[in-house]
Amino acid sequence: MSDAATYWIVKGTLGLLILFSALTWTVVIAKGLQQWRLSRQNAAFSATVGAFTRLPSIDKVKQLSGPTARVALTGLDIWEDGSANIGRHGDEIDVRRDLLERELRRQIQREKRGAEAGLAVLASIGTTSPFVGLFGTVVGIIHALGRISSMGSASLDVVAGPIGEALVATGFGIAVAVPAVLAYNVFVRRLKGLGADLEDFANHFVNGAILSTFADEPAIDRSGNRPISVRREASA
Repeated sequence: MSDAATYWIVKGTLGLLILFSALTWTVVIAKGLQQWRLSRQNAAFSATVGAFTRLPSIDKVKQLSGPTARVALTGLDIWEDGSANIGRHGDEIDVRRDLLERELRRQIQREKRGAEAGLAVLASIGTTSPFVGLFGTVVGIIHALGRISSMGSASLDVVAGPIGEALVATGFGIAVAVPAVLAYNVFVRRLKGLGADLEDFANHFVNGAILSTFADEPAIDRSGNRPISVRREASA
């Protein structure tokens, strides 16, 4: 292998690793800002809606943003559509509940996919960077051994310089991979926490929908005379 080919292969490897490093930190900053924003939005939703036992007001939810607000708005729309098209008595409640749970799960999956964007880049860089660096090192060592053979000497002065230069690519590859892997693990853990929070909220929302429906039902008094309204206001 010629000196020029080896030079450009090693330099190209280092350039690719520099690109990987820049891309890693770009994704880390973008994902950090995204998760900070989602956390603030969910906190604002919790502060505004509170620990409701009945369905929150749709007008109040429309004023909010974030994953939890979007899941709540989806649930409110589906539940109201079911009330108009299916009904609210007997087996119809079970049909509406199944429909509500299915649509909530779909919305949660959409929120997860949005939060997962960019994580594949970090995973790919974290797993491939050491091998890219190793490739540059192998090429550099092959070239260094060729030069040593042509010089006819294997003294430490002759060997140390070329081999040390070749090992730089491996060290650089590891330096690029470590932040990518650490950031990936942190973001995945936060994503799992977000998913668990949305699942808990969806379960709470379904229970609130059922309670709201029965709270709106008129009850017959014990004498069997006129209905007695048991409607209650939804808590904020």
